[in-house]
Amino acid sequence: MPGDLIVVGAGGHAKVVVATARAAGFRVAAIVDDAHERWGTILLGVAVSGPSEPMLQDPAAQVVLAIGDNAARRRRAAGARCCFASVVHPSAIIDPTVRLGAGSVVFAGAVIQPDTVLGPHAIVNTAASIDHDCVLGEAVHLAPGVRLAGNVTVGDGAFLGIGVVVIPGVSIGARTTVGAGAAVVHDLPAGVVAVGVPARVR
Repeated sequence: MPGDLIVVGAGGHAKVVVATARAAGFRVAAIVDDAHERWGTILLGVAVSGPSEPMLQDPAAQVVLAIGDNAARRRRAAGARCCFASVVHPSAIIDPTVRLGAGSVVFAGAVIQPDTVLGPHAIVNTAASIDHDCVLGEAVHLAPGVRLAGNVTVGDGAFLGIGVVVIPGVSIGARTTVGAGAAVVHDLPAGVVAVGVPARVR
């Protein structure tokens, strides 16, 4: 059994992380959040408490960051001394050659093909598909239904919205946001917003 898990974050994204963790066999021992107004609320049967820092600094704690915002997730991970768990839904299909970074989360129905690498705290959301030899950096977020063809590189902190499609061999720069439904057919630089079919920098 994967054991006890501390979930950091208590928003909508956290609901899916908690459900995924339970499906994967974890016992969600606590949910912590830094927003005072969430303390004492109930999320999927677990009382929310806080702050998160004591858990993040506990080397014995097994933790996952249930924070959808990439920059916020990276900030919470920085300097942490806990053990970050990777959480994978049992319905996800992941080739044995795939390397999952610490704290990465893979939701229901996702498919990850051979020799792909996920960086720490990456999110592969519901029914997203990643083909062979892709590389996702730290704290990347692929929204539901994203489709990456083979040999795609996605830089640290990039966000790809619902239904984005990326053709083979394309590179997407760090911290870039690609809007929902876009088709990425050429490289995108770091730190931009791209939308449309084909995707163009806005």
